[in-house]
Amino acid sequence: MDFKKTSFDSEQTYKYDIQSRTWTEDDLLMLSGIQHIAFCDRQYALIYIEQQWVENFLTVEGHFLHERVDDPFESEIRNDRIFLRSLPVISFKLGLYGRADVIELIKTEKFEKDTVIKIKERNGWWTPYPVEYKRGKPKPDDRDEVQLCAQAMCLEEMYNIFINVGYIFYGETRHRHEVKLTRELRKSVENYAFRMHELYREGKTPLPVVKKGCRSCSMVDLCMPDSLSRAQSVSDYLKQLY
Repeated sequence: MDFKKTSFDSEQTYKYDIQSRTWTEDDLLMLSGIQHIAFCDRQYALIYIEQQWVENFLTVEGHFLHERVDDPFESEIRNDRIFLRSLPVISFKLGLYGRADVIELIKTEKFEKDTVIKIKERNGWWTPYPVEYKRGKPKPDDRDEVQLCAQAMCLEEMYNIFINVGYIFYGETRHRHEVKLTRELRKSVENYAFRMHELYREGKTPLPVVKKGCRSCSMVDLCMPDSLSRAQSVSDYLKQLY
């Protein structure tokens, strides 16, 4: 399915405060990592720098839920709505690439500048909204919201549009939550993306910081937060690690 860009007015589009450069293809990092770094710098580094991953029942349930929506060859049409699944997204401003679970396109006959797109062989204008699927329930922090917002920011860059809301569907509550893509949330996305690039460039895994969510983390046995957080030196770290 081909998209045609609408006209673009840069004065009405959100400005990326920290983007002093545009990343190249070689610099691009996986967008999915932004949820991990929003939860814990060390978790991000263990998974995306050290390439370690451990499943637990929470991650397995999450995979099953995503298998129901992440078919890159499937789309669905319901009246004046189109649902695109597992759509590739990319941002050279954030230096991120990945796939959006679902992009919901809602038809409108009215042209609204910088918010709608044209779809080849279909009449009218279409407003896109990203929809992210999660197995559990809303989190006490913003890790789910920043992942959704990052997807929206990728779409904005790809199609020269502005998206003001997105949605997260939680499998445990069976409810879809509206997320307003505010300036503050966008700033958090930028900061997390910058931190991802910083850690990846340095190639270092931070020491753990013990917090409430450690016990439910699938990486807890590799991370060893209780032991390593008490290390006072490199020698202490190595002794406890080996």
